[in-house]
Amino acid sequence: MSITEIAPQKQRQALPRLPRFNRYTWTVLIALVIYTVLSVVILKEFGAVPRFRIDFTPFLTTSFAVQVHIITAIMTFAIGLVLLFAPKGFRLHKTLGWTWVVTMALTAGSSFFISSFSQTYFSPIHAISAWTMLGLPFGIAAIKRKDVAKHRKNMTGMFVGGMLIAGLFSFLPGRLMWHMFFVA
Repeated sequence: MSITEIAPQKQRQALPRLPRFNRYTWTVLIALVIYTVLSVVILKEFGAVPRFRIDFTPFLTTSFAVQVHIITAIMTFAIGLVLLFAPKGFRLHKTLGWTWVVTMALTAGSSFFISSFSQTYFSPIHAISAWTMLGLPFGIAAIKRKDVAKHRKNMTGMFVGGMLIAGLFSFLPGRLMWHMFFVA
């Protein structure tokens, strides 16, 4: 007889599992951490606690390219939320999808006329715009080939990267969107 036959088998205790997140959730969580750290560092420079308030003066006094960018970004975000959370294949999905593609292309395209970090060079955020301009045709081609999984992956990735993450960083303290909604 072996020792394993004599000794009673110990039952493994199942450890509670943390919820599994998909890659988009992890991406947004990491972006939120980076945003929080950057915001704290920037706000320490201001030395004041921000208060919420709405003032559209920064929007009204900015360049036309920025105004187009903000308006199309808001439209793209709203349409994207409907497309993301509505049942797939609902009657207006195709119409709203094409509207989303057009507004997303306008949002990404208008960003190339905005240079807030450097007046002569593109910033790293413009890489998201270039990625979007290249990714939109691939998402359209995927659904034309009836590859729904690839279409969903492409479009969701553009929504998360182009709208959620880029939109989040547009609210960093000191930027235009921050000045529209906060005062220090």
